[in-house]
Amino acid sequence: MDPQKYVMIGPNTLITTVNHPLSPMGRRKHLGIAKPVKIGSDVWTGGNVTILPGVTVGNNVVIAAGAVVTKDVPDNCVIGGVPAKIIKEIENDVEG
Repeated sequence: MDPQKYVMIGPNTLITTVNHPLSPMGRRKHLGIAKPVKIGSDVWTGGNVTILPGVTVGNNVVIAAGAVVTKDVPDNCVIGGVPAKIIKEIENDVEG
């Protein structure tokens, strides 16, 4: 993925890269699980969006306010909801 350009992040957006094990013993040991988040170009997140560890957000994506992004997001779409899903596709009018 190319370096990010034209990314706008709304207020109170949480981009988290650390999670915890599901097992009680793992949590008692304070084990962390780190997974990077990748965000493409021309991405706009509304306010109060949460992006979970390991997610890749494609290029030309709009994430609706309050969405919780739990899975990878393809290019050229609007997503929203909890968990976030594709609401509609959008045209990429900057590539020729």
